[in-house]
Amino acid sequence: MRRSMRPLARAEGGDAAPNYARRSAGARRGSLALVFLTLMAASGCTHTSRMTTGSIAPRGEAAPRRDVSTMTADELRAAIRVYGASYERNPKNKDVGLAYAAALQAAGRNDQSLAVMQQVAIAFPNDRDVLGAYGKALAAAGDLNKALETVQRAQTPDRPDWRLLSAEGAILDQLGQPEKARVLYEKALVLQPNEPSILSNLGMSSLLQNDLKSAESYLSRAARQPGADPRVRQNLALAVGLQGRFSEAEKIASDVLSPEEAQANVAYLKQMLSQRNTWSELKSERRG
Repeated sequence: MRRSMRPLARAEGGDAAPNYARRSAGARRGSLALVFLTLMAASGCTHTSRMTTGSIAPRGEAAPRRDVSTMTADELRAAIRVYGASYERNPKNKDVGLAYAAALQAAGRNDQSLAVMQQVAIAFPNDRDVLGAYGKALAAAGDLNKALETVQRAQTPDRPDWRLLSAEGAILDQLGQPEKARVLYEKALVLQPNEPSILSNLGMSSLLQNDLKSAESYLSRAARQPGADPRVRQNLALAVGLQGRFSEAEKIASDVLSPEEAQANVAYLKQMLSQRNTWSELKSERRG
């Protein structure tokens, strides 16, 4: 990603980064997920849900074309201004609404993105693209149960859409149902073999289950695919770094970050892992 990135020394709200080792056993089981989220904040990516997909068209084109994840902060702000003005003139234009919502979501303005998608969904209640984007906006805004219902409603068994299957899997992962999520990812891969976004979702699902070897395998495979999102390599660097291979993680991250940013992220990961014994507790709990 090209946006400005810096490691976070403090958690949201100004409190010191939490000591997960002092939490209850149930909370500790979610520690790796919290480490992942915090590290993604350190790399500048928590403002974007891992479900966020979407692209933006050059001005004057009707359909979105450019992946928002490749935009600089200035480019994203410009896209929001352009599409916001177009949306204000005609809020019932489906392509403009989808592009505007995608840009807002990429900028972390999830509530506003959801509000836009609610209006687009009212205008196009049976459109699969709209329902899929609406479900992702709901998930990004934290309404996971409604997101799941919406994405499932958009799917048609006789013409299954791999994007919707992968999105449903991502929602199920967030709802703590990784086994069901994995079934959907595998179905999506049958429809779209070697699709990097599906492989990335499988990798992050494995990472959040503390299966770091599988996470690395899926993310490595995703990173090798043409057109892989730059965030895939950041996630791969995280999976490698969590296994203690810090130099390798820094090298992987430097492919998409500046050397200074990659070094800072790895230094932050080292600091987090050295301040608590959660890592050994997680492995012990998994064996039990």
